[in-house]
Amino acid sequence: MIAQLTIMNQTSIPVIAKGLDASTLRGRSIADNLANITTPGYQRIEVNFEEQLKKALSDEQVAGFRSDPEHIRSGRPEVEMVKAIAYRAEDPTQYSEVNNVDVDAEASKLAENEIMYNFEVRFMRERLESITTAGKANF
Repeated sequence: MIAQLTIMNQTSIPVIAKGLDASTLRGRSIADNLANITTPGYQRIEVNFEEQLKKALSDEQVAGFRSDPEHIRSGRPEVEMVKAIAYRAEDPTQYSEVNNVDVDAEASKLAENEIMYNFEVRFMRERLESITTAGKANF
């Protein structure tokens, strides 16, 4: 079992799992935004994930090395440390004259997020099937 987990961690599966987590958080955030479309002063929620992942996967910045877990991290972030973060968008625009939630923009984000989530699920399933198939071929 430990060997299987080690193999899984050497694949794209951890990154896909983080993408699924981000899509789930984004879906909840969009639902909150839509639920509060008429709440005066409500500030919409955005999710930051793709920028962080891009930095972690970029070759433009050197990855730092820590000889002790207590040392400060330097260089590009490790993929394992990338996490989706929800935050309140500081946008003074009042789309509905009540708050900064634009129902059309949220509906568009919801559709985009659903497409991304479905792709991530399909990609995860295919990766797991290929690993399972490769494992069976070795026995």
